[in-house]
Order: sequence, then C-alpha cells, then structure tokens
Amino acid sequence: MQIILIRHGKPAVELSGMARGRDLPAIAMAYDASGIVDRPPPETLAELRHTNYVACSDLLRSVESAHALGFAQLPAADSLFRESPLPHFGSGAIPLPITAWVTVCRLLWLAGFSQNGEAYAVAKCRARQAANRLIELAEAHDNVLLVGHGLMNYLIAEQLRANGWHGPAKPGKRFWAYGVYQCGGNSGGQRENVKR
Repeated sequence: MQIILIRHGKPAVELSGMARGRDLPAIAMAYDASGIVDRPPPETLAELRHTNYVACSDLLRSVESAHALGFAQLPAADSLFRESPLPHFGSGAIPLPITAWVTVCRLLWLAGFSQNGEAYAVAKCRARQAANRLIELAEAHDNVLLVGHGLMNYLIAEQLRANGWHGPAKPGKRFWAYGVYQCGGNSGGQRENVKR
C-alpha cells in the first residue's frame, strides 16, 4: 500500500508585499479563494500516473492542482484535507512584510494563538482523522494520492509515520513537492520540485 502527499501548485495570489494587521483577513480570504498559475513538472506527472485513487482538499488551489495532474474526476474533494487556517489579527496599523506576518502568526499558533483560525490541537486532531481516512482508502485502493497543502500534509505525514508508515518526515514544502509513504518495509521518498 502507498500514500502520496503532494502540495498544490503555485497559487494565483502571492503572499508578498507589505500589510497591516487589519489587512490580514482580506489577504487570507483572497489566498483561500485563489486557483493556481503553473503546471506540474513532467517528471511529477509521469511518477503519479499510476495512482488508483485521488483525494484532495476542497480549496480551489488543491482542486485545480488535481486537475492539472490529469485527474479530471475527483471522488474526494474534502474539507478534512484543507490547510489549517492561519490565525491572524483582525486589526492593527503596523506595516510588516506579509511573509513576516505569516511567520509571526504561525509561531504564535504553535504557542496557542488561534484567533480567526484553527487551534493547533484541533489541526493535529484533524490531521489524525485525515491520515486514518487515507489509510482506509489505501486499504481499499492500494495506491492513493492526496493533493493537499504544505502544513496539513506535514501534520498528516507525522500521523502516518506514527502509525508505522515509512516515508520522509517532511513531504516537501515547495509547490508540487511530494512525499511517498508505504506500509511495510520500503522507506518511501520525497520529491522536491527544484527550479533550474
């Protein structure tokens, strides 16, 4: 049995530039509503062509990525696999780079901050449920692909490994990066889309 966790393609909305705390809700909403602007590398398409079952998050960037990978029929676009919403402030006038806001908010999230987002403990619980769902799908279909998100894929990978699946500790944080998890002896692998 095999489970592959792949991150979606590059979103149409880039998290760049400056923003104030009060701008974060609109930025988060725009990012979650965005599709993708790139295509998967040919070697990724070749590697994943023998997938028996495809699941994905119900966010547009994940659905469009699954379509870009050649899977027109998606039997399982599910909110269970969504990225954990970034907690953020709803006010504030201090301008910072958006990447700094993301880093600060995620660090605060690990410390228990969950305003306008999802608590870390809840995200871990959801990742456990997602891993269990993927294991059930792998038992039924043998080879399963999840087109998901960077942080949630990482949390799911932790749960798969805790359940005895072999594969990389991190499935890859770049767009189109993926990790392969196997039940049993093989160690699985990780693929990063490296720009040349």
